[in-house]
Amino acid sequence: MKWISRLPLLFPETLQKYKSCTKNAEYDDALSDLCTAPRHKISLMQFRISISSIFDCSLERAFKTPMLCDVAKIHTGYGVMPRITHVTGDEHWGEPGSTKKVYAARSLTQKGGYVSRDSVLERIENKYWKIEVDDFQSWMLGFYKFTGEWKTTELEPGRVQVDYTYTLHSNAPVFYPLAWLFAHGFWKTYMKQVMENVRKMAYSGESLLYP
Repeated sequence: MKWISRLPLLFPETLQKYKSCTKNAEYDDALSDLCTAPRHKISLMQFRISISSIFDCSLERAFKTPMLCDVAKIHTGYGVMPRITHVTGDEHWGEPGSTKKVYAARSLTQKGGYVSRDSVLERIENKYWKIEVDDFQSWMLGFYKFTGEWKTTELEPGRVQVDYTYTLHSNAPVFYPLAWLFAHGFWKTYMKQVMENVRKMAYSGESLLYP
């Protein structure tokens, strides 16, 4: 059992609940849970990427625009990342627990069509969104879900701090170097592009698609 203590620190979420286990029946049961759990439910690696900016618009626009707009207008494609074309199943989108299917154009990495599912995990009005992106239809370097967060803090009327975060979850440590580069290089750059597209739409006053 001593080998488990030598596992890399890049597995924090998976091993966190096992740190308090002692080398007895409880320890053995915990290790058994880790080894027998479905692979897609074990997050061996997490990459947390955050960017921040100031939006010169109302708090409501800074909060609602990224999640309640036409997603095709902010996810316009970047490099191998295809542009989003449309969504389906979005009748209740914006409510906690709601989902929608996302479709994209053809690219070097995507065949086009249905590419992933978005879910709203949490919504605190004018303060915080948390969403999950999963059910990827193409190989993603071992990533099986992305968790997105959008936090808005009003500094003064018409001036809002926006904190935009994504946590990328992977269960394929063999791809750690490539996954790290993807998260801290490509994905962070893509997030900056998305934030700028959101800013333009928030400033424009364009109508949103969802309440």
